[in-house]
Amino acid sequence: MKITDVTLTLFAWDDIPATSYGAHTGKFSGASKLGLLKIVTDEGVTGHAFLGSAFFPADSDGGSLIRVLKPLLLGQDPLQRERLYQAMWKRVRTTTVRSIGAVDVALWDIAGQVAGLPIHNLLGTYRDQVPAYMSSAVLASPAAYAEEALHYKAQNLVAYKIHPPQAWREDIRVCEAVRKAVGDDYLLMLDAAWSYDYPSALRVGQAAQDLGYYWYEDPLADNDIYNYLELRKHLHIPIMATEYPAGGLDAFTPWVKERATDYLRGDVAVKGGITGLMKVAHLAEAFHLNFEVHHGGNSLNNVANLHVIMAIRNTEFFEVLLPAESQKYGLARDIEIDAGGMVHAPTGAGLGAEIDFALVERKKVAVLA
Repeated sequence: MKITDVTLTLFAWDDIPATSYGAHTGKFSGASKLGLLKIVTDEGVTGHAFLGSAFFPADSDGGSLIRVLKPLLLGQDPLQRERLYQAMWKRVRTTTVRSIGAVDVALWDIAGQVAGLPIHNLLGTYRDQVPAYMSSAVLASPAAYAEEALHYKAQNLVAYKIHPPQAWREDIRVCEAVRKAVGDDYLLMLDAAWSYDYPSALRVGQAAQDLGYYWYEDPLADNDIYNYLELRKHLHIPIMATEYPAGGLDAFTPWVKERATDYLRGDVAVKGGITGLMKVAHLAEAFHLNFEVHHGGNSLNNVANLHVIMAIRNTEFFEVLLPAESQKYGLARDIEIDAGGMVHAPTGAGLGAEIDFALVERKKVAVLA
C-alpha cells in the first residue's frame, strides 16, 4: 500500500458564540475554518483527520502541512507510522505540531480501516467507557459558574472544571461559590491557564486546596519549572502541567526529573497525534503518574483522544469543553454522554466517526493540494 495523495479541504465554521478560556484565547466569536485532511492510498483506503479549532483556523497551519509534510508522505507505506512520525518531527521547525498530529491521526485511521478494527483495539483496549467531566469557559460571575456546575451535577457528570476570570481574588471567589453550590463531595478542578505569577498562584492554590479541589491545573507560565517546583513544596493539592511544553517527548524529561508536576497532560493536536499521546502516556506510567487527556480543539480530534483514553490505564476522565457551539462541528454524530455520565468506546473501524461530508462540501472554502 502506498500514499498517492494528500489534500486539506478548508470549510467554514460559522455562528461561533462569544467565548473565552483565558488570555491565551482571548474572546473569540463569529467564524473560523476547519480543515478536513485526506490521505489517499492506492488500495482505495482513505484516512481522515480534522485540523483547526474555533479560535485557531486551519489555514494557519494548512499551508505548511501541504508544503512540508505532503512530500514526505507521497509514495510511502501509510502503515509505517513510526518511521513517518520520526521523519515528520525532523521537519517540526518548518511545519507545526498540530499539522504533524493531524497527519498521524489520519494514518491511524487508515490502519484501523485496513485491520477492520477501532484504533483503540490496535493500541490495546483497556476499557470500554470512561466518565466525562465538564470544563467551563470564562463566565460573567461566580454565580454563573455555580449555576452551571449545579446543572451538570444534576445530569450525573462526575466533575466540573473551572476556567476562571484570571484575577486571583475573583478566582478565589469563583472557587468558593462553586464549592458552596455543589457541596463538599462533588469533584471540582481549577484550570488557571498559565495566568498567575508565583505569589498569586500560591494564594489561589491554598484556597483551592482548602476547598477540596481535585487538581490545580496550569497556574504558572507553561515552562516555569522552577516555580512549579516551589509551588509543589508548599501545596498538597495535585498540580497539573505540561499541556503545552515546546518540543516532543523529550520536553517532558525535566518535568519528570525535577518532580515539578503531579500529572502529565496533552492531546492529539498539541502532542503530535495518537502516536505522541501514547508515548507520553507510557512515559507517565513508568513513573506512576496519570496522563490526563486534554480537549482536542475539534470534534474529530476528540474522537482520536477517546481512542487513546480507551487504551491506557493511567487516565481518569474525558474532558468536555463548554460551550458546545464553540467545540462541536463537522461530525454527523458527535460523541455522546450517557445518562450515567459515561462516554463509550468507538466501535467502527479506524476512527469510527461519522464525518458530515455534506456539510464540508456545502461550507467548502478552498482545497489545499
